Amino acid sequence: MLPNVTITPAAAKFINRIVRFSGLPAGAGLRLAVTPGGCSGYSSEFSPEAAPAAGEQLLEVGGVRLFLGAESRLMLNGITIDFIETATQSGLSFIDPNKEACACSSADTAPKVGVTKIEISSIGRGRPAPVMAH
Repeated sequence: MLPNVTITPAAAKFINRIVRFSGLPAGAGLRLAVTPGGCSGYSSEFSPEAAPAAGEQLLEVGGVRLFLGAESRLMLNGITIDFIETATQSGLSFIDPNKEACACSSADTAPKVGVTKIEISSIGRGRPAPVMAH
């Protein structure tokens, strides 16, 4: 069964850019692996892929193609996926409207849980990098 997931416009733009700049053919999507962990309850890893792997299902939401394994499908039901960007971090955020905010004592100093950081340099720009002469 596919989860009921909401993807904000900001998250859709981020995900679609990752897939588009990956150089993969039409029909590619984002493999999203969500696992329990952290204060908010979510930890994630993602990568652009040409097609779902064995055991994964395709979830299409608002033009976004996600490839989800069984555990991720269970974890994402009812979740809103957003993209946040601050001066110190950017990434996907998973919001569960049925859970209260974290009350951890380290919440002010710890990185935002549920946010996966991705280095901007790891996203291709569609152009080869300039060659530097030595």
